[in-house]
Amino acid sequence: MDIRYTDTHEFVAKDGAEFIIGITDHAQESLGDIVFVELPAVGAHFAAKAGFAVVESVKAASDIYLPIAGTITAVNDALSGAPETINQDCYGKGWIAKIKADNDADFDALLDEAAYKAIL
Repeated sequence: MDIRYTDTHEFVAKDGAEFIIGITDHAQESLGDIVFVELPAVGAHFAAKAGFAVVESVKAASDIYLPIAGTITAVNDALSGAPETINQDCYGKGWIAKIKADNDADFDALLDEAAYKAIL
């Protein structure tokens, strides 16, 4: 699976026609124990870099920004009862939302792994 990153520590994984959005390992580690996730509504449309979810930890509440414009097609409802899943498996079971991008090419403009690691 092809994964891209933002300088605000979100990741986007391309999965066929959909894109999976979550926070990076660096982000979850910096936040500490995650205790609550506010998920967006399925069907909602967001512009690129718009806040679309909120993650609360024992340290702080942080807005999560949508890396590319699109419409929410699914949310990870399991996070409502187990927000700590993000800490345990941010790239797997801890995903936040899936979207249909307005423009699939926007994905290519995001940071690749090497570029993301360079900013850390």
